[in-house]
Amino acid sequence: MTECTPSSFAFQQLGRREVLASFDGGRITSDAGALLLREVDSKFGFLDSLAACFTDHRDAELVEHPLVDLLKQRIFGLCLGYEDLNDHDQLRLDPLLAVAVGKTDPLGVERLQESDRGKPLAGKSTLNRLELTPVGADEDSRYKKIVAHLNQIEKYLVDMYLLQNPTPPSRIVLDLDATDDPTHGQQLGRFFHGYYGHYCYLPLYIFVGDHPLAAILRPSNIDASAGSLPHIERIVKRIRQAWPQVQILLRGDSGFCRDYLMRWCEANHVDFLFGLAKNKRLLKIMGAAMQEAKASFQRTGQAARVFQDFEYRTHKSWSRTRRVVGKAEHIVGDKANPRFVVTSLSATEFAAQTLYEKEYCARGDMENRIKEQQLYMFADHLPCETMRANQVRLYFSTVAYVVMRALREYGLKDTPLAKAQCATIRLKLFKIGARVSVSVRRVIVSMSEGFTLQEVFAQVWANLCALVIARPAASATG
Repeated sequence: MTECTPSSFAFQQLGRREVLASFDGGRITSDAGALLLREVDSKFGFLDSLAACFTDHRDAELVEHPLVDLLKQRIFGLCLGYEDLNDHDQLRLDPLLAVAVGKTDPLGVERLQESDRGKPLAGKSTLNRLELTPVGADEDSRYKKIVAHLNQIEKYLVDMYLLQNPTPPSRIVLDLDATDDPTHGQQLGRFFHGYYGHYCYLPLYIFVGDHPLAAILRPSNIDASAGSLPHIERIVKRIRQAWPQVQILLRGDSGFCRDYLMRWCEANHVDFLFGLAKNKRLLKIMGAAMQEAKASFQRTGQAARVFQDFEYRTHKSWSRTRRVVGKAEHIVGDKANPRFVVTSLSATEFAAQTLYEKEYCARGDMENRIKEQQLYMFADHLPCETMRANQVRLYFSTVAYVVMRALREYGLKDTPLAKAQCATIRLKLFKIGARVSVSVRRVIVSMSEGFTLQEVFAQVWANLCALVIARPAASATG
């Protein structure tokens, strides 16, 4: 404690009683729900598999915090709401987090250095090696010797999706999107983006449902689709290795409506559905439908939609004619709101209205998942100087989201929190006060009797206990 920090606090009296508080309660945690994170990770082996994507050049005889322990501490910290490494200088004292990480000495009494005793976990100066180690580091490097292999982490995200879906679906949709990630100061790769109105990165996300398959950090002075094809190719190849018969649809907004992507899809038996930016020719084709929608609005006072299905080809940029669906819409405020999509899906399979309203508009859920990851898993907090370090941080946020969504899908099944966002899960299920007692044979976590969701917690625990996952004998990412 510094001299300016009080050791006790006096609050308003309760009748004739004084109300005093101090941080001297002993081994008490505010994150007892972290035990659930440990359980879900043990079922799937998320972080053991992630450790295979790193090379640890440290001297094993001098290491007190193995690589997998560092990863668990960092990822679980994000899940619990601790975005900064600075937080871990205090969190390293938490015996419950040490239990979640898997430390057999959760009180830190056996640490080698006397100054470290009582601190079972790693501090910020050790954890930052996960993201700040340069790619060329080796055993002769002075401090930072834990090298992340980004290409292996890319494969890892796809493999974790396949692990959680052992039964091949008949059809999957790969959603593409680019979003802004604000920069912090004079960082490498920062550029001003006119659409978003600030300096930022422009990461590429690829999701299937609510599972992230790619989170690629990019500078923002590029087209939204730039560099997406190599990642689409590797993801489709890996999925088809596991599921040869699965039908794949590639879906994105108009930023991905590029002829080279559509030609690749057509050559590789992948369907596509992209937004198409409006232009004078398209508006002219939709003229009669727009008039019909306007007349309907003026007659009823309600927003009106009219759909039109037609063949279309640009003058120069497209290599062939393709199916386009136009939505002529007139909305409240007496405003026209035309929209267009281009697709390889046939009209016999998907009528125009179904194609737009059911297939294309469903991509909005992916945007919600990106928002959830950025806001609650701190994917928008990338303060490192180099893009490589920030890419590793973005991957950590993505892996934390993978862990949380697995807990939601499998642990929260049939509970009131089955569809809760990460922030709600964290607040209602993780933030539980508890006293931690450690003996030779047991670690006893005495949770607050005033916790209001005890039945939900019990159901989540039972769901995870009953969960059986057939994990591969060896990591596919290695």
